Amino acid sequence: MTHRSKSTLFLIEQLIVIAVFAICAVACISILTAAYFNAIDTKATNHSIIIAESSAEVFKAVGGDPVAVADFLGGTTVTGATGAVVMVYYDSTWQVCSRDNASFVLYLVVDAQRNPGDYSLVTGRLSIERVTEEELISLTIAARGRPQEVSVN
Repeated sequence: MTHRSKSTLFLIEQLIVIAVFAICAVACISILTAAYFNAIDTKATNHSIIIAESSAEVFKAVGGDPVAVADFLGGTTVTGATGAVVMVYYDSTWQVCSRDNASFVLYLVVDAQRNPGDYSLVTGRLSIERVTEEELISLTIAARGRPQEVSVN
């Protein structure tokens, strides 16, 4: 009659417990990692919503003038045939920064004003993206444009 040692059964039992613990630990780590990255994305989305709303209000307050928007927000303006583009760069803490240190970019594409002599509607598209070109938020905005100064001689 063969007699098994109790220490062998105890060792097998401990190995099974360690294996179950390791499987549970891997599952917990993957859940915590996913939660961490979701929190980062949510924080970026929340900041982008606040900045987009503020920028839209600035656009409305200055009557859709892209140069005034860029001056107020600390960005730059590029003017083309179809309108103007305002670009504001933000770092990872959502502070205005240079293009080299940017983590996020606000683009405001302002359509060319059709009737500059009256109070016409000025429209634009505002978007905030990561520098990796992943869009966080996009809005279509409009403002009642101000008439341009006409010099009388």
